[in-house]
Amino acid sequence: MVRVKICGITNLEDAETACRLGADALGFVFAKSPRQIDIATAKKIASHMPPYITLVGVFVDENIRKVRNIAEKCRLDCIQLHGKESRNYCKVLKKYYKIVKVIRVGGRSSFSGFSGYDVDAFLLDTYKAGKAGGTGLKFDWSIVPAAAGKLGRPVILSGGLNNGNVSEAIKRAGPYAVDVSSGVESSPGKKDAKLIREFINRAKRTS
Repeated sequence: MVRVKICGITNLEDAETACRLGADALGFVFAKSPRQIDIATAKKIASHMPPYITLVGVFVDENIRKVRNIAEKCRLDCIQLHGKESRNYCKVLKKYYKIVKVIRVGGRSSFSGFSGYDVDAFLLDTYKAGKAGGTGLKFDWSIVPAAAGKLGRPVILSGGLNNGNVSEAIKRAGPYAVDVSSGVESSPGKKDAKLIREFINRAKRTS
């Protein structure tokens, strides 16, 4: 069954709602973003989470020591890297956490250069110049199965997913998991319970 990550969590109410409705993972954005969360809030949310929910920290070219410090304080299980982090950077962090490296997809050539990355999964987001992620735009999902085979790691699909297209996206891309943020929001950083419920239900039914 396809896993579902609700990203851009900024408050306890949304986190608890997502968990109650069947989310497998929650994402905290520590990089600059309309959905950026501070350490104190993330720590509070983490302390209220039930077991078996994966907590993911999103970072962009951050100092490794700072990443580890935040991860420890906020009880993170997984680190998601959206920048130009090197193979060695990922290797160092992988000693302590599960690592997801983001590939910004503009076409088939976007997947070159990621061989040798010792990570636990790759997250595919839509390329947009000047943005590290969270574009709300989709890409050609049909290129994912072939790319996933070459990458040799589980693939998480992101980029412009919502209730209207998540079923099609899963059928065409065959991902390990899907990642949504703006597609289940009433406003930037504020989730909508009805949209979350429908998104998770459609994703799970399709898989």
